[in-house]
Amino acid sequence: MKGTTRFLNALRAQGIDTEPHHLEDSTRTAKDAADALGCEVGAIASSLLFLAGDEPLLVLTSGAHRVDESRVGELLGAEIRRATLEEVRTHTGYAVGGVAPIGHPSPLRTLVDEQLGRYDVVWAAAGHPHSVFPTTYDELLTLTQGTPAVVGD
Repeated sequence: MKGTTRFLNALRAQGIDTEPHHLEDSTRTAKDAADALGCEVGAIASSLLFLAGDEPLLVLTSGAHRVDESRVGELLGAEIRRATLEEVRTHTGYAVGGVAPIGHPSPLRTLVDEQLGRYDVVWAAAGHPHSVFPTTYDELLTLTQGTPAVVGD
């Protein structure tokens, strides 16, 4: 699990010492992860990669809703589009379903959905489609140096 090791190294470099939870079933979707963890789907931080022009943009959104691409485009003053599977791997270093919020080949501009702030514990991918880690909204903002945003409905 190279992705999980890279993620853990990035996490430790920021002084966070937590262990990911390895789940038997895939966490490729927010519903899968929520079912496996026994939590609300809204407490799952889905990592979605977009491109604003040629620049990658990571959006960490609550699993309870979809990213409104028009809204995010307006926030950024740019047209955005969903990244392809190949672009996700290139810009994040992770496979879809396991994209961690940190540990990318280069730092990514990141938006963090304000809706995640409703939960005491937020679960995010830990570098592999079967691995997640517990965190908080504030910690996600710090780890990613992200910007709080309303990204969906």
